[in-house]
Amino acid sequence: MLIRVAITGGGGFLGKTILRQCRERGWHVRAIGRTPRPELTGDGVEFFPLDISDPKNIPELAKIFAGTDVVFHTAAKAGVWGKYRDFERANLTGTQNVVAACKLAGTRNLVYTSTPSVTFNGDAICGGNESLPYYSGKLSPYAKTKAEAEAFVRAAHSSALRTVALRPHLIWGIGDPHLLPRVIAQAAQMKLRIVGEGKNKVDLTHVENAAHAHLLAAEALLANAIALCADNTYGNGKVYFVSDGAPVSLWGWINAFLEGVGVPAVRQKISFKAAYRAGALLEFFWKIFGVAGEPPITRFVATELSHDHWFDISAIRKDLGYMPIVSNDDGVRELTANFR
Repeated sequence: MLIRVAITGGGGFLGKTILRQCRERGWHVRAIGRTPRPELTGDGVEFFPLDISDPKNIPELAKIFAGTDVVFHTAAKAGVWGKYRDFERANLTGTQNVVAACKLAGTRNLVYTSTPSVTFNGDAICGGNESLPYYSGKLSPYAKTKAEAEAFVRAAHSSALRTVALRPHLIWGIGDPHLLPRVIAQAAQMKLRIVGEGKNKVDLTHVENAAHAHLLAAEALLANAIALCADNTYGNGKVYFVSDGAPVSLWGWINAFLEGVGVPAVRQKISFKAAYRAGALLEFFWKIFGVAGEPPITRFVATELSHDHWFDISAIRKDLGYMPIVSNDDGVRELTANFR
């Protein structure tokens, strides 16, 4: 039986990896992105340029979804700074449009890419599980709009549209266009500082592992797995944290990577309180004067860089049989060789 899937954000870092893993299984893929990507078209892949955040495009999106067995919704606006309405349009309205298009097309299965940031509360999280409450603060429009979008997806779960939300933490790997290139650039310019004591532990998720989790969720939905497909009550679509399986020392990991690519390790420190105050001041300055780009640090970033953030992934191991397919050590070796 030929499996047909659609991927929003199909030209992105995670989306392209999901696309490749789908093709390795022989699945037919319809990918959607904001701009044409002719290099992705062909060999069982169709690419459709479309702005999914515009409600006017729901009928066109439904046509793309028509006949697909699973939709992967990975498209989102990430970042630590920006106008709330821009995050809301991309993350919440875009997700609402995807759900509406699934219903219009009769698509029965939706795998949604969420983020552990939806549980951000300003405190350290050590072994947190899926019972953590949603973030409702104002420090991060990204976290808030992704929390609202995830809640919407879970509430949409029914026998007609089964939904699963996945929360991979800090996706990394070859092809990462944002996280590690930015770390290298700031470290090379001596602009990076260890925030806090530098002993905090965090989860990482290699992009291959994140994509693998998405395909496991899709396969479980297609197989009518009881854990996912039972006629749950309203708002009971399943959600899972995803990671590489063991937290790492954030600054130890960053410094080992930097030294591996020939960039001096970060040694200078700034206290969390000082970084948080600096973030508050810079945010105020950026807002009042309309400064372009992101502030060098924000309160949200100061918190994330100094606190423990790692999660219990026993639920996805139990329900989906998830096991990381790329170890941290192997991923780092491949990545440093690629950067060199």
